Amino acid sequence: MYTKDIELELTARARQLLAQVATHNATSLDDTLEDLRRVLRYNDYRYYVQSSPVLSDNEYDQLFAWLKQLEAAHPDKVSPDSPTQRVALGLTSAFPTVQHLVPMLSLENSYNADDLLDWDRKAREASGLPEIEYCIEPKFDGASISLIYENDLLVRGATRGDGVAGDDITTNIKQIRSVPLSAAFSEYGIHTIEIRGEAMINKKTFRAFNEQRSAEGLPVLANPRNAASGSLRMVDPREVAKRGLEVFLYHMSYHTMIDGKKEPKEILTHSNTLDLFTHLGLRSPSKEKKVVKGIQAVIAHVLDYEQHRDDLPYEIDGMVIKVNDYALQDQLGMTSHHPRWAIAYKFKARQATSRLRHVEFQVGRTGAITPVAKIDPVAIGGVMVGSISLHNEEMIREKDVKIGDMVLVERAGDVIPYLVASIPDLRTGDEKDIVFPTVCPVCHDPLYKPEGESVWRCININCEAQVVERIIHFVSKDAMDIRSFGESNVRKFYSLQLLKDIPGIYELDFEKIGKLEGFGKKSLSNLEAAIEASKSQPLHRLIYGLGIRYVGETTAKTLANSVSHLLDLRQRSEEALLTLEDIGPKVVGSIVQFFRNQDNIHMLQRLEQLGVSLVNTKSAAPVEGNLSGQTFLFTGTLSKLKRADAEAMVEAHGGKLLGSVSSKLNYLVVGEDAGSKLEKAKKINTVHILSEDEFIALINSEA
Repeated sequence: MYTKDIELELTARARQLLAQVATHNATSLDDTLEDLRRVLRYNDYRYYVQSSPVLSDNEYDQLFAWLKQLEAAHPDKVSPDSPTQRVALGLTSAFPTVQHLVPMLSLENSYNADDLLDWDRKAREASGLPEIEYCIEPKFDGASISLIYENDLLVRGATRGDGVAGDDITTNIKQIRSVPLSAAFSEYGIHTIEIRGEAMINKKTFRAFNEQRSAEGLPVLANPRNAASGSLRMVDPREVAKRGLEVFLYHMSYHTMIDGKKEPKEILTHSNTLDLFTHLGLRSPSKEKKVVKGIQAVIAHVLDYEQHRDDLPYEIDGMVIKVNDYALQDQLGMTSHHPRWAIAYKFKARQATSRLRHVEFQVGRTGAITPVAKIDPVAIGGVMVGSISLHNEEMIREKDVKIGDMVLVERAGDVIPYLVASIPDLRTGDEKDIVFPTVCPVCHDPLYKPEGESVWRCININCEAQVVERIIHFVSKDAMDIRSFGESNVRKFYSLQLLKDIPGIYELDFEKIGKLEGFGKKSLSNLEAAIEASKSQPLHRLIYGLGIRYVGETTAKTLANSVSHLLDLRQRSEEALLTLEDIGPKVVGSIVQFFRNQDNIHMLQRLEQLGVSLVNTKSAAPVEGNLSGQTFLFTGTLSKLKRADAEAMVEAHGGKLLGSVSSKLNYLVVGEDAGSKLEKAKKINTVHILSEDEFIALINSEA
């Protein structure tokens, strides 16, 4: 992008322009505007991509201010890729959903050399080649994004979303200085290009940002990945600009050529494309990549790289290995879940030792008591870990954990903190046994452990801790979907005694809430409208929102479709409930217990009096369709459809949904990271296992 001659020219021109700033002497308006833009773009590149600026911050600001002044005086001269066009003047009210030009599929994961050898074998067998050239690059631990350039201009930035569509965050993307607003793709015959990348915050910036938040009395952010993801969706682009986000662009997913142009050699291989990105001023892992022949060279490189991951200025959680030649990538193709020409090698879980200082006992919405170990905060894989769930009393006994122990902690999959073991050899004799409480730590009612279970529970339905957790669940997206409410507002309203139970949601004093900090007229109106809209939610959402133990979304639908009014369930016997599809004795017991509790009945009656619908508005008669009599279950993460939409398709064609694998199941639809349900289904000959694409084809054939 910038040859040595061009760099010298722009540096010299920057000095000339700085000499003219005081007088604002623009001998030629067009030339001065263009030169200011070129100099500022070049310094953005040097500062944000190369980390070696040629202007001081003050000098940059002077030139930027002059450019803004000239453009304000001559608005017809403003170009869409001017550095001034990054700066947003207002808030972004919404993030519309946009379709990716090509779905953003996840990568297949590998955790050892054997996985890589097996993947390479399949690629060689499919290609007929004795050896394949691979490109290896870091697997960045950030937030996935997609950029589209058209006619050399950045026209759209989007989040990954569900892989098929994401949120349009173009305005926020423009705040990231390492993303150029224009790039000369047309010089290589490219008209439109979609590029995948990762938005990140480097370790140094993240530490400084958290230090500042701590000094201001604000909560620190958990890790750079979450900080980057949250930053991309902030409503104020000016705040996004302050976060210090960086972007690495690592994959060309789609492109079209200008009429008559042939594809240049720069986009015939993945490694060449990364070099092209860097040449055009985009930040790519062109320096970090390595091209090798054969899988043994891949294995040697990734194992070596893992040893030096902490030396990098940013977080990575593995390496990505890609077939380098695009023609061969096309030949290998992809499954419905992942490309066959790429694989992610995940680094080993990160471990550290720390001192267990004390244990807190937390109460969940079903009354489950969970012991949480508080340890001396320790950095594991870029995250400060200070709390670890000990799950239950049996785990404490099994692992022989004591207060004061040194313990070995890991983040399994680089995400979930987990206590691996205590280290008895380091005990001093001052350690103390962890004593499990006999009464609830919140309401002080006696605890109860059902026979055959390992979890102690508080069975006081009015326990404050349970009430708050139940309200949080009730307003959640998959339940009553009361947008603008959220956990923080539930806790705030509860602590201020504005909310004390689920029916209280529909009795909130909006006049008092309007006086609270952070509640303007618009946010208050949005909250009120969302609460009002929730009164008409389908009955199955209300049932799921009640948080009845063992009743998930599928069982909630089954219950809803079995009654015309929710309170009809008061009269249902255990025998009658057992006749319902996919409902067993344990679930039935929980349902009967819930509807025989007079406090629960009173709550439902209050909800109905407040306008919440307890009526099943959906026809009780089953939908007739070509899938009538067929049962379906989904497992894993779908890449093309939302789970709720896929389930709705089944019901729209007359099929039924089950909640577990059994001999009653006809079809198991398998998404990414399918687990025990898939293994269980393989053992039942009558269950048909479908990929997402096969499911879509089945639905389309039935349409």
